[in-house]
Amino acid sequence: MTPSFALALHGGAGTISRSLMTTEQELQYQQALGEALQVGYAVLRQGGSALDAVEFTVRSLEDCPLFNAGRGAVFTHEGHHEMDAAIMDGRNRAAGAVAGVRIVQNPIRAARLVMEHTDHVLLAYPGADELARQHGLPTQPTEYFFTQQRYDQLQEALREGRMRLDHSQAQPEELAAPAPVTTDAPLAEPAAFIDEDPKKKMGTVGAVALDQHGHVAAATSTGGMTNKRYSRIGDSPIIGSGTFADNRTCAISCTGHGEYFLRAVVAHDISCLMEYRGLSLAEACRIVVHDKLAPIGGEGGLVAVDAAGNVALPFNSEGMYRASITATDAQPYIGIYKD
Repeated sequence: MTPSFALALHGGAGTISRSLMTTEQELQYQQALGEALQVGYAVLRQGGSALDAVEFTVRSLEDCPLFNAGRGAVFTHEGHHEMDAAIMDGRNRAAGAVAGVRIVQNPIRAARLVMEHTDHVLLAYPGADELARQHGLPTQPTEYFFTQQRYDQLQEALREGRMRLDHSQAQPEELAAPAPVTTDAPLAEPAAFIDEDPKKKMGTVGAVALDQHGHVAAATSTGGMTNKRYSRIGDSPIIGSGTFADNRTCAISCTGHGEYFLRAVVAHDISCLMEYRGLSLAEACRIVVHDKLAPIGGEGGLVAVDAAGNVALPFNSEGMYRASITATDAQPYIGIYKD
């Protein structure tokens, strides 16, 4: 009998419209999602751990400038980058997270470092960067994280005096910012990058996995909001809100407007519905994403996997960059729009 394993990932959710996406753009996203999926799938197929699978998958997405995490992180109000990440092991609920890191090439590696080499769960800048440096994690100068498209998004957001969810148009619920200020962001040569849909998209990446040993894990990473101020932190690095894993129930990685996901404790709520009410993964996800989040304005989605290898990819926005594969799938699933 073929051992059961599964992997699912996301690269952000929001207003992602076919009418505003060129064929070239769509193919580039599909390729990036597919490459990240294959990275994690290779780990699982060879009998590796769910923890390694989600870390390596997220690292692949962090290294791709298409997504708002790692190299593709958006700019803050002050013109730099503040990145968050979290990882959780479903075997024992061990977890690690970082917030506001600025120089770590792969924030998800720093999150795992916190989990495995400290007595803590969440470390923030500047201590998180210092820990990563002390343990020899790859770091990068500011220029590495610069992309012209993200810089242009900041300039537009500064002119509007608003924060933006990734490269969104200003929304009524978004916070008004004070008068625009000039930024000292470096004017380096931009990395190769395609123009994206200017509509609203919540920029976060994440992955969940079940390995052949029956263990689940989750990982999430984000660059936050364009033009964010005051060291704002969303749900991604908060265990139970944007990231959660427990072998008894499921593993969850979320993407959306973090303030709503924080208030709803989304990831843990899904696990609780499964543990205390005996709901299936699909039903628990549906209730939280559509019946609880949507009515209060919480737009976005998540990827989930349970201990039986079931996968759920729910979202209440127009689209979500997503992909999944299981031990029995002939072909991986890759999606962008509502099917």
